[in-house]
Amino acid sequence: MTTDPSSSSGRPWKRYLLYLIGAGVAFMLLIQLVPYGHDHTNPPVAQAAVFKDPRAAQLVANSCGDCHSNLTKYPWYSNVAPGSWLLANHISEGRSKLNFSEWNKPQPPVEDLTEKINSGEMPGWQYTLMHSNAKLSSADKKILIAGLVQMYRDTPPAGITQSGGGGEGGGEGGEGG
Repeated sequence: MTTDPSSSSGRPWKRYLLYLIGAGVAFMLLIQLVPYGHDHTNPPVAQAAVFKDPRAAQLVANSCGDCHSNLTKYPWYSNVAPGSWLLANHISEGRSKLNFSEWNKPQPPVEDLTEKINSGEMPGWQYTLMHSNAKLSSADKKILIAGLVQMYRDTPPAGITQSGGGGEGGGEGGEGG
């Protein structure tokens, strides 16, 4: 009883591939049980930032608001891990750095915002990948920056956080406001 070597040589890799695919599917199903990123409750708006230019307000709503306000619109993929995890992290981080719904709390200097907008750092590429309408043209950037500068001048936030942000509070400016 000899077996044909050519018929059995192709089978092991197919079997391993099937096991690998099965394990991947099982893993994806299992991680859905992790509860992080499933709470889609927006905190209340404490004090909304008010833009005098409605075009700037619309740009903020389209390009910034989902991560930098308490008015997040959660897409379908926010219910599927690991996408839900990434989204929850981006929103939490975004709100901690700048929140247009909590204008009664310290916010970053307007210069930091304009720098991030001009450099193309904001809105983030991950966001614009899934939201093509969030991409800012040169004209959009000018309108948004002018709106931010005007808002900071006319109705500034409760305080200004330290420039260079990214830290988790504290520092010399510390608490209070």
